[in-house]
Amino acid sequence: MGDTGVYRDPFVERWSSREMASIFSPDFKFRTFRKLWIALAKGQKKLGLKITQKQIDQLEKFRDRLNLSVAEARERQVRHDVMAQIYAYGRQCPDAKPIIHLGATSCYVNDNTELVQMREGLRIVRALLVNVMRELAAFASRYRGLPCLGYTHFQTAQLTTVGKRACLWLQDVLMDLKAVDRLIEEMPFRGVKGTTGTQASFMKLFDNDSGKVRKLEEFVTKEMGFKRSLTVTGQTYSRKIDSNILNALAGIGESAHKFSSDIRLLCHLKEIEEPFGKKQVGSSAMAYKRNPMRSERMASISRYLISLAENAHYNAATQWFERTLDDSANRRIILPHAFLAADAILNLLLNVAGGLVVNREVIRRRVESELPFIATENILMAAVKKGGDRQKLHETIRRLSHKAAAGMKKSGGPNRLLDMVLESNDLSMIDRADLKGLLDRKQYVGRAPA
Repeated sequence: MGDTGVYRDPFVERWSSREMASIFSPDFKFRTFRKLWIALAKGQKKLGLKITQKQIDQLEKFRDRLNLSVAEARERQVRHDVMAQIYAYGRQCPDAKPIIHLGATSCYVNDNTELVQMREGLRIVRALLVNVMRELAAFASRYRGLPCLGYTHFQTAQLTTVGKRACLWLQDVLMDLKAVDRLIEEMPFRGVKGTTGTQASFMKLFDNDSGKVRKLEEFVTKEMGFKRSLTVTGQTYSRKIDSNILNALAGIGESAHKFSSDIRLLCHLKEIEEPFGKKQVGSSAMAYKRNPMRSERMASISRYLISLAENAHYNAATQWFERTLDDSANRRIILPHAFLAADAILNLLLNVAGGLVVNREVIRRRVESELPFIATENILMAAVKKGGDRQKLHETIRRLSHKAAAGMKKSGGPNRLLDMVLESNDLSMIDRADLKGLLDRKQYVGRAPA
């Protein structure tokens, strides 16, 4: 159980995958610091600085052998996390100690590491989106022709199909996938920029040789697995990159919340239900309850994720000149949490979408109950074709429809509209055979199955 006397993050403890949580762990972060320092040293050596292979080998040897306790003790003294990590690495690599972080600023490791973390996080998100799409597509195909009531304003509208409705959810997720694909494709590296983005320190190291500085940045960018680096930065990369990424993740929250809201309403109607375990408990008091708790959690975390995007916009808007530090503590919270939230949401969405229960008989009964109202326009057209007065018949059908609806509400009984139509003198040209032909549910779903 660990230490139960302190707060524990529910994303890590309960909701998010270990795979996503590991990307934002100290181990991943500080190993990436070391990869960046090694890439920098390799590039500098290749371009002629006095760095030996022995120093590179020593850095490589201890790349993954983190001594975090040494760094933590040092940070308590110097109150600077990057300097503490440099110190700890230098303790392990005495020969390489003099050239670690040469010419760089803290944002060389911090910002570039965050871009690596977000790139890897987006790859996990992408895989989850594709899996969700697969489940929703299979569900939509399976129920493409099953007529159900459509709802506008959560009031009965024209029929649709269960599969067509699922395509509303699927299309939203496809939009999210396209946004994530674009971000992954265009994800930049901050690069090797120095303290204010001028590369002055690297120009000094290479005796004002701009070509070598450009080659150093190209080398490190490629070494870290990026296609390009930013042309312009201050000390930090533009925080609009963060807000663009969190916008895309918030978009996933939007899609998931809409899906979860629809499922919760359908659960209430008993038309479609989320998966429910054989031993799952819905309520501590009401033993019969089947609360849609997965969809509710999805909605809850989605609202939180959506709110994080606003924070990222403020960070981008309030940066001063080449940098300010008032975004740092904020970003340590919102960047990991945004990815952990997206991961938790998509795993829930995948679970629910893959286990939806469709209650065909409930759907059929609800359609049959409302179909007489939906069929009124076709009844009107059929009556006019048999010589009826369209305006007079419209008023008759309107009056009968309202009377039938009132009767259903007062008595709780069945819909008597069709009987009323057959009993009406105004609609005497319509017989039972006509009505039977007009009540085929498939007439009212349009191109939904396609």
